[in-house]
Formats: sequence, C-alpha cells, structure tokens
Amino acid sequence: MTSIDEDFKKAVEDVKTLTKRPTDEELLEIYALFKQATEGDNTTARPSMFNLKAKYKWECWTKLKGTSSDQAKQDYVKKVQELLAKYQ
Repeated sequence: MTSIDEDFKKAVEDVKTLTKRPTDEELLEIYALFKQATEGDNTTARPSMFNLKAKYKWECWTKLKGTSSDQAKQDYVKKVQELLAKYQ
C-alpha cells in the first residue's frame, strides 16, 4: 500500500470523529472526492430533478471527471484535515 493510500484510509476514519457537522457544501465535497478516489469518473445515470439530494451529489461528483484516483485521495486527505481543524 502506498503512502497516499494509507493517508486516505486514515482520513476516511478520521472524518468520522468530527464533533460538529460540516456544512452541506463541505459534505458534498468530501463525498465527491471519496467517490472519485474509490470509483473513478461518475458513470451513473443522472437522478431525477425531484430527488435534490441525489442530484447535488451526482453533480458534485461529475465535476471531478478526469481527476485521477491519487489526486482525489490527496484532495480528500487535505479537505479532511481542514475539517478536523475546523470542527473538532
């Protein structure tokens, strides 16, 4: 396992320790980075416009199209570190 994989795995666990809830925008960002890091480009069908939560998540992930898994992992780790400093 590479260093970025280890850092990513730790960040996935660390984010669960937040004592306060991040903003919806921050949650969407870490969701999208996680999905891009673990699954790659979004190839799922666009959700119904009536399902706003799924629509926002889909759009946020789709914006990361073309981002490599390693880059998404690095960005995720950086974002989680920001959230830990802000919400713990």
